[in-house]
Amino acid sequence: MQPRIFFPDTTMKMPSLTNTSLPIFSQIKPDDIVPAISQLLRDARASVEDHLAATQNYNWKNLIEPMEVVEDKLNKAWSPISHMNSVLNSDPLRDAYNACLPKLSAYSTEMGQNEGLFKAYRFIAESEEFVTLDIAQQKIIHNALRDFKLSGIDLDSDKKQRYRDISQQLSSLASSYEENLLDATNAWNKVIKDELDLVGLPDSAMAQAKQTAANHNESGWMITLQFPSYIAVMTYADNRELRREHYEAYATRASESGPHAGHWDNSEIMEKILALRHEKARLLGFENFAELSLSTKMADKPDDVTAFLEDLADRSWRNARKDLVELREFAHQYLGIDDPQAWDMTYISEKMRQFFFQLSQEEVKAYFPITRVLPGLFAIVEKLYGLQINEVLDFDSYHPDLRLFQIYDKSGQLRGLFYLDLYARAKKRGGAWMDDCVGRKLIDDTVQAPIAFLTCNFTPSTADEPALLTHDDVITLFHEFGHGLHHMLTQVDYLGVSGINGVEWDAVELPSQFMENWCWEEEALALISGHYQTDEKLPEHLFNKMLAAKNFQAGMVMVRQLEFSLFDFRIHRDYSPEKGGRIYEILGQVREQVAVVQPPKFNRFAHGFSHIFAGGYAAGYYSYKWAEVLSSDAFSLFEEKGIFDQEAGNAFLTNILEQGGSQNAMDLFIKFRGRKPTIDALLRHNGIAS
Repeated sequence: MQPRIFFPDTTMKMPSLTNTSLPIFSQIKPDDIVPAISQLLRDARASVEDHLAATQNYNWKNLIEPMEVVEDKLNKAWSPISHMNSVLNSDPLRDAYNACLPKLSAYSTEMGQNEGLFKAYRFIAESEEFVTLDIAQQKIIHNALRDFKLSGIDLDSDKKQRYRDISQQLSSLASSYEENLLDATNAWNKVIKDELDLVGLPDSAMAQAKQTAANHNESGWMITLQFPSYIAVMTYADNRELRREHYEAYATRASESGPHAGHWDNSEIMEKILALRHEKARLLGFENFAELSLSTKMADKPDDVTAFLEDLADRSWRNARKDLVELREFAHQYLGIDDPQAWDMTYISEKMRQFFFQLSQEEVKAYFPITRVLPGLFAIVEKLYGLQINEVLDFDSYHPDLRLFQIYDKSGQLRGLFYLDLYARAKKRGGAWMDDCVGRKLIDDTVQAPIAFLTCNFTPSTADEPALLTHDDVITLFHEFGHGLHHMLTQVDYLGVSGINGVEWDAVELPSQFMENWCWEEEALALISGHYQTDEKLPEHLFNKMLAAKNFQAGMVMVRQLEFSLFDFRIHRDYSPEKGGRIYEILGQVREQVAVVQPPKFNRFAHGFSHIFAGGYAAGYYSYKWAEVLSSDAFSLFEEKGIFDQEAGNAFLTNILEQGGSQNAMDLFIKFRGRKPTIDALLRHNGIAS
């Protein structure tokens, strides 16, 4: 019996789309997932063996093209399952998802260690046909040969088996880490009966807390560890003890400390992940996992990464220290806080922003209802790239919040689609991200349009007002949309390097951080702002305040990000099997080196650092800072020519967004900018002297 689950040959087809299939989320039943994925993997293995056996004279058409078809089928089946596990988590779905992980890991490693497949790719690379292939096809073959090496193709049989075991364990541990964090986040809440305990919170946050309580059949107000609730308390609550309690609950999630000490504890998982990553790197001949990580990035060697980060820290530390001194003086003089703690920092900063710039985040928020921000964002990319974005109203959905859009270029060609899931809710992973639903590829002379998942965790609407975004929320939306454009606007016809596929990891944040720049431009803000009650555009006096406050505490923000980056890189570079991960020991050393604010000893930041323990940023979190160099330098061209300059927009579109991973990221940047990137624009944008 064919399992009831989304497959490419049984998907819903939209009448207006060409060769584009959308997941039928309503047909993804947990009981069907394991048999469906198992069958797909059996079919994939059989297809690979059939194509290897069919000839010994391998070429693009008889081998690599069929391999892309196999990978495409797997991705289009697994991607919506993985996505639903992140945004609509349940025990049955989680069980099915976790049951598939070792199967998928085993298949991936098996393909990476398939001697016949490796020899076939090498045959093509050494054949006369290779020079006739275009640059994207050649890049796919080069990447594949590199990835065979990184999958242990050269290892003896015992080491190959160990590599497979490690890969499966790492996949399972990453999932467990993320589940612990999700469960710990959902486990804590606090019902407030006395409104006086919430003095300082704006009306919108109060309304959300009251609605949350009602949703749980409680009277009063409920605060949770969902980020919109947490950040509202940390920013506005005058009740210092409430801030401390909320901070401790958030900062100790999934650890041996805090209100749920020992429940969903990630401590052992983190140690195992670091140990296995190190062992994997050593198996492949690298000194450490940091070296292995850089084998698919722009940076050449670990010393280059640490030198880059430490140079930025040296340039930023004086600014950061000055920021902290000013914060302490303000807290003492105006708030009566003589010993500012971690749970006071955001609160004090907001009070300072209001005092020195007469700028309230809540006041700004009223001008950014999602009903203006989203169409404004679409108008901006229309001006930049000539795109038209239309909403699809009739589609199969997994939640009422989900929306679907199509992107057309100025010639009327469909370039891609994206799902938008914007609001925080229980059973949904925190943070914001873009993920690949379907990749672009050419199938029988017809282009398969790419589809993206764009996910955020903003504060939802209430009965009285639409969803209102903070300016930081607006920046987050633009950031994720930049990733989406990179995935959807690709003109590369081969799955292996279309969109974000094949892009060096420390360049993948370039398009996303690039888009953030328009959130600070008056001409762009006129398109995305409008008071939710009066539709008045963001007033010039308020914009000027925002601009004046743009680099407020920028030094502290910079060293905080450098702290994350150095910590991530060092725990992977300096891992020792004899000493273990030394996670908080190394974090302490990094903080001594670059931080100006020392959090309390109970803080368990690493236990919730899912980017590196459950995501793809291990020994790569520095990518955010390196990509900021690229994006700041890229945007400086628009500062010179005009933020909606069509020539500059077309240059970024054709040299960066449309090229995907078909060429090396540095080569593409040079084609766009005419030179290598410099750090000057980054420092200028952050108010730091070069």
